[in-house]
Amino acid sequence: MRGEPFLPNGRAVDEDFPEILLHLVRQRCIPEGEALEAFLRPQLKDLSDPFLMPDMRAAVTRILQAADRKESVCIFGDYDVDGISSITLMTKILRAYGLKPRAFVPRRGAEGYGLSFAAIGRCLAEGPKPDLLISVDCGTVSTAEVAHLRENGIDVIIADHHEPNPVSRPDCTAIVNPKCGQDFTYLCAAGVVWKIGHALMKERPVDLDLKGLLDLVAVATISDIVPLVEENRLLVHHGLKALPGTLNPGLRALQKITGVNGNPTAGDISFRIGPRINAAGRMDFSEDALALLNADCDRTAGELAQKLDAYNRRRQDIEMLIRKEAAAELSAGFDLEKDPVIVLGSRDWHHGVVGIVASRLMRQYYKPTFVIAIDENGIGKGSGRSIPGISLVEAIRACSGDILAGGGHAMAAGLSIREENMAAFRNNFAAYVLENSSKEERLPRLVYDAEISFAQLSLGFLASYELLQPFGNGNPQPVFVARNVDLSRPPLQMKNKHLRLMLRQGHHEQDAVFFGGGEHELPKSPWDIAFTIDRNTFKGKTTLQIIIQEIRAADDAFHLEASI
Repeated sequence: MRGEPFLPNGRAVDEDFPEILLHLVRQRCIPEGEALEAFLRPQLKDLSDPFLMPDMRAAVTRILQAADRKESVCIFGDYDVDGISSITLMTKILRAYGLKPRAFVPRRGAEGYGLSFAAIGRCLAEGPKPDLLISVDCGTVSTAEVAHLRENGIDVIIADHHEPNPVSRPDCTAIVNPKCGQDFTYLCAAGVVWKIGHALMKERPVDLDLKGLLDLVAVATISDIVPLVEENRLLVHHGLKALPGTLNPGLRALQKITGVNGNPTAGDISFRIGPRINAAGRMDFSEDALALLNADCDRTAGELAQKLDAYNRRRQDIEMLIRKEAAAELSAGFDLEKDPVIVLGSRDWHHGVVGIVASRLMRQYYKPTFVIAIDENGIGKGSGRSIPGISLVEAIRACSGDILAGGGHAMAAGLSIREENMAAFRNNFAAYVLENSSKEERLPRLVYDAEISFAQLSLGFLASYELLQPFGNGNPQPVFVARNVDLSRPPLQMKNKHLRLMLRQGHHEQDAVFFGGGEHELPKSPWDIAFTIDRNTFKGKTTLQIIIQEIRAADDAFHLEASI
């Protein structure tokens, strides 16, 4: 007999769980019964054994050895949210074991990503030579650099989640990277570090509140856009619940300065908190982001949060300028129908912002995109973003003869390249995309999950809907369609060409926001709209808000594809 689907309160789902949401659950192929209960209310008791991860035993043994010997330890991490959060997590974990680790973050512009020789040189020059170096969010493919550290008498543990090199592996004490095994391949680096803390606590319990560190894991996991599935969903679920009452002064300050209050969502992390942490690294001030997350008082944290907010505003100004220049270059020589990729570069562009610009262009044109900042020596550092079905890691391998180095993930990657090789790379990258995808796969499409009426939208519906959170990669926020919608009053223009709309369907009205909606002329109403929904709390009042994704005239064919 098939098990009944249950809500967290123990009642059968179909007693009061809206049918449209049960439809969404089934779309996600979640079995009903206990599996649905685990999805809707994930529990920490369901965490798996951390020692299932590759090299975890060796890493734990070496860290405990360092603690017993009171060795000098350096934590070397990346400058993005995941890297900064991972350094902070590892620092708190090692301090619980009596160690006093030194933290080091490379400078994005001068030293580049990860365990570069330039960054290692400065790291060793600025502090005592460590007995043990733990690299977080980098190091998996740094074979030569790890060999250099070993030659200097430094043991190395790598806690990472990036793709390994299929033909070589750094010779180090341990590579705790789920992608070197079969399990947990969805984790970000902060998730890996938290699992190391879990393993250490199982081996030698100390006074360490691991659950209290899940707020940092949630921020890193969401910001790094890794899949919110299985244990990631569990960790982020509990991390988001912990954020309003976090004991971390830095996270408190970021929530205050960004206006996040009450019940933060994955969207709050993605669009408010994460960008400010990232902005420090993009502007080459990653030490300030690290200092913020490690601040021990609200005053210091507040001052640092103000600095990160200023970096983010500066980043936005630079990004806007580069986007305008990129758009002008594309309008002069880009064929939207024929060209399968975008590869742009300039000596005037800031290296810290090219990833964001690549993401914007990829979404605007729906093309795999690399945007490259070229220095005075003709060496370009670029960031890429892709569309579903095109792996940038595989593309980089296919074009390895055109670039100096590269790596990352399927959907986001980085590379370095000589300026004179950009044309060859563009051609070979285009050839790779054409050979490994069909024309249909390269066409943009908006997939919707369900058709809904405004009459079905209420705070009660929102409460049930929020059981499906957190949303993100691997558990996308549902897209709904409503038809024959009219404007109740003229659109209100907000900053950055965003629109606030009051919409009406029959006798029901809904507040809506259309980000970027003022960039193009709206069709004549009535409309069919595709949208997501969110909780909006303002001055203590909570409402359900519509976030417009697409608008079409109601008498036009609404070219959306329904999820199966």
